[in-house]
Amino acid sequence: MLSRLTRPKAVALCALPLVALLATAVFAPLPFSLAEPGMTANVLGENQGDPVITISGAPTRDTSGQLRMTTIEATGPDASVSLSDVLDAWFATDRAVMPRDSVYPSGNSVKEIEQHNAEQMKESQDTATEAALSYLHEKNDVKVTLKLADVGGPSAGLLFSLGIVDKLDGDGSGGDLTGGRTIAGTGTIDADGKVGAVGGVALKTQAARRDGATVFLVPKAECSDAKAELPKGLRLIPVTTLKGAVDSLVSLEKGKGSVPSC
Repeated sequence: MLSRLTRPKAVALCALPLVALLATAVFAPLPFSLAEPGMTANVLGENQGDPVITISGAPTRDTSGQLRMTTIEATGPDASVSLSDVLDAWFATDRAVMPRDSVYPSGNSVKEIEQHNAEQMKESQDTATEAALSYLHEKNDVKVTLKLADVGGPSAGLLFSLGIVDKLDGDGSGGDLTGGRTIAGTGTIDADGKVGAVGGVALKTQAARRDGATVFLVPKAECSDAKAELPKGLRLIPVTTLKGAVDSLVSLEKGKGSVPSC
């Protein structure tokens, strides 16, 4: 024989599965990564005591100003991210919630992911060198070595290429490509000098401004993302090619010609 329950007890009993479900959702790991502005590095200078760009086989220039590649810092591929973590980050301007598969290759171990990111960085460096030397019509006997510790992925390609161009040719007429400014940016690059999108630009602009940049080069396709949380005092310049990036910086330096904006 079933006993009768009072209405409050019945409601409480029915609510228990819902509470349990909500508790599970709050604390269960979710397939997301949390990201925030990461480190930046001046490719014209040193990183952890070593020159980022070393060139032999051609005379190089002394440069002023900075060309800073930018990064995001994300939770590790094996980190547990809960619903409460996601909700906290969702409403923060200095953090972002990203699908884990967009940050790390799916289904790989931490070691395999680290190896994959290192391979992407090496490929990006080789391609950036090829794009820069092709743009400058340099001979094959010019050797470029790029070294950037503790950074993986392909998103520094554009800045590597610009750094090589600045060290070898500057603005093409004796001046610096940077015009003495601190320029930051992001973007992949292919051997033909085409710039590709990378993701995380709203966080990278914050890292750039934090480290003194006043100009940020952004893949044109990501202009709207870059403007979403644009820090005060940072100017966006959209780029689609290495040549376009160089032309924009030269126009900015000389105060002549048009400089595109997002």
